[in-house]
Amino acid sequence: MMKKTFMKSAVVLGLALSLAFSPLSTAIPSVAYAHGGGEADYVPLKATLENFGAKVQWDAFTGTINISRDGYVVRVKPGSKEAIVNGKSIQLDAPVTLKKGVSYVSHHFINEVFQSGLEQTVKIEDGYHPFNPLTPTEIEEVVKTLKESGNYKEGLRFTEISVKIPNKEDVWDWVLNGNRSSRSFERKAEFIALDGKQVYEGEVNLTTRKLVSWEKIDDVHGMIILDDFFTAQEAIENSVEYAKALQKRGIDDVKKVVATPLTVGYFEGEDGLEQDLRLLKVVAYLNTGDGNFWAHPIENLVAIVDLEQKKVIKVEDEGIIPIPMQNNPYNGRQFEKKVGVKPLHITEPEGKNYRINGNAINWNNWDLHLRLDTRVGPILSTVTYNDQGKKRKIMYEGSLGGMIVPYGDPDVGWYFKAYLDSGDYGMGALTSSLVKGTDVPENAMLLDATIADNEGNPYTIPNAIAVFERYAGPEYRHDDLITFTEGNESRERRELVIRWVSTIGNYDYIFDWVLLQNGTMKIDIGASGIEAVKGVVTKTMHDETAEKDTRYGTLIDHNIVGTTHQHIYNFRLDLDVDGGNNSLLEINPKVAPNPDGGPRKSVMITEQKTVKSEQEAIQKFDPSTIRLISNPNKENKVGNPVSYQVIPFAGGTHPIAKGALFSEDEWLSKRVHFMDKQIWVTNYHPDERYPEGKYPNRSKEDTGLKLFTDDNSSIENTDIVLWMTTGATHVARAEEWPMMPTEWVRAMIKPWNFFDQTPTLDLPKKN
Repeated sequence: MMKKTFMKSAVVLGLALSLAFSPLSTAIPSVAYAHGGGEADYVPLKATLENFGAKVQWDAFTGTINISRDGYVVRVKPGSKEAIVNGKSIQLDAPVTLKKGVSYVSHHFINEVFQSGLEQTVKIEDGYHPFNPLTPTEIEEVVKTLKESGNYKEGLRFTEISVKIPNKEDVWDWVLNGNRSSRSFERKAEFIALDGKQVYEGEVNLTTRKLVSWEKIDDVHGMIILDDFFTAQEAIENSVEYAKALQKRGIDDVKKVVATPLTVGYFEGEDGLEQDLRLLKVVAYLNTGDGNFWAHPIENLVAIVDLEQKKVIKVEDEGIIPIPMQNNPYNGRQFEKKVGVKPLHITEPEGKNYRINGNAINWNNWDLHLRLDTRVGPILSTVTYNDQGKKRKIMYEGSLGGMIVPYGDPDVGWYFKAYLDSGDYGMGALTSSLVKGTDVPENAMLLDATIADNEGNPYTIPNAIAVFERYAGPEYRHDDLITFTEGNESRERRELVIRWVSTIGNYDYIFDWVLLQNGTMKIDIGASGIEAVKGVVTKTMHDETAEKDTRYGTLIDHNIVGTTHQHIYNFRLDLDVDGGNNSLLEINPKVAPNPDGGPRKSVMITEQKTVKSEQEAIQKFDPSTIRLISNPNKENKVGNPVSYQVIPFAGGTHPIAKGALFSEDEWLSKRVHFMDKQIWVTNYHPDERYPEGKYPNRSKEDTGLKLFTDDNSSIENTDIVLWMTTGATHVARAEEWPMMPTEWVRAMIKPWNFFDQTPTLDLPKKN
């Protein structure tokens, strides 16, 4: 279960949270000086409150202690029993006390100040949801049950242990009809395990504590796990052949070489690799001590590591390219003088507008369930919108389906680079903890997530997902300049953001699921981090070697090329627009001759058609065509079918990826089809979850969307799933080196005749 880190302690009333504070000293004495009682009654302030996540500052001008956390701003004065919380006065159980230059508060202080607001915003779940992720105890039970079954082997590694989703209709009935006491869901878990290169799938019934299935999966390669990273590093350090290649480049200490373990792809033997081996390719960088080894690529040198033998089986050396050696720190430490930035405080003086109950989130008219998956990251489930008292279905499940980052350079260290980040490595398992004030605003609520590690042990990722509300411009406005009776009518737009970051090697990916009060849902994807760069001979574009060295990229620093590549994302959106049966509609605005007389020669009309089959739905996105996931069985008040519009490209800061930049006979084009088309629609099947297939590592063919659509089933008025592809083509520029400012790609689904009128007319007018 995901919950806020401090909830584990803060909601326990009477817990002695300590804060040591002094305008002169931060020392914490060994004995707490109690005021009117024993040591347990009063506690020192600063250190533990900062541990709690709060900022503590002394304002010498006003003589107050200022405390800020999660949108709360608290001001207290030594000697006073009053605290000002977001501008409102509350009475404390005991005054703040100053003793020998150190401040103390009652051990009830943290609950007095923060608890009432927390109870309104975040609760440890008081109910059950069938989508709830596995608890630590349940993860342990899965492994225990497998061991007791006799199938467990020492050294077994898990790439996934997750909740098995119940029947779709039963879940919707549970969510919408309140029929919760009469419906019992058996808790089940499913897992994928590796025994060396052998893959197994299994299922455990957690209710009966029985192993339901244990299946050997042949002719596939499992996901890359953390153990493999260490194996690759050790393998190059122990390889005599690799050491000789390094010595030719003037590197005598292999410990200064940083291995980056990469999947090898599939080339039907043209790369000289045996298909049944569990392999990684290692390209490496030199750690010069400047804090940025990515800036020092060891070019033209690739080590191939056999993960079962745990050794380098081949070294590919295509000749020496000098390693770029100039310092390139990416944290700005070379700039002693920093830009002056005054604080920007975001406060919510009357509390938050959303509620988090376990994994359930309610904001405005939206309700949804949130969990973290080890492969694809956040999954939003059972998403509904309360339309004037009636909960209406929008989406059963929405998540990243898969993504790929293909490079276009044919050189030995580059031709195989096409990272299926979620399918090959597991992006959820590579979740980065979020930091307030930089990754997310200070008013964000930070949620932990518990998943299983490769040994099957539960572990918690702190601050894995953030939830926050933000101002987003005017929702609408109109100023009456004709009658002057109504004046300006303007309303504030708010957005609720669910943010998650995954770090895969050099890149950090920021995923925002954004809800608008008007029923729109946006998906914003930001790419940041450090570009994968290539070492070259060329120093400037005036060198004779420049044309050759920049054929596949941009010279962004002396002897450094940023290679051209793409970031392509596919989202699995199981939309159930006002019900389970939907269709894909297209509306095409066009010019037609004027049939009705008058001086006009032409008119604007729209033509509408229903897309009949899965293969007909596969298409590139044309922004002039309106595409709708529509419910032909439900109408708004004027008789139009209720729908949601699909917009794969709704803005961005990089050139859009209109399709894959590969020829049709390219090996990658045969394995991954989702990257070339932006719209896919399939019949719902609970096991069809990944556009690249379940096991994409070294796959020979597409076992994802191409396979799902081969039977060309009807998608008319039935339960369908939208697969929406978006992305960017990344042509490097100097301003992105050595650190890449976040570049965004934006997609959207928005209501189209779903409502009877503007759904936000009830927003209050500000004074």
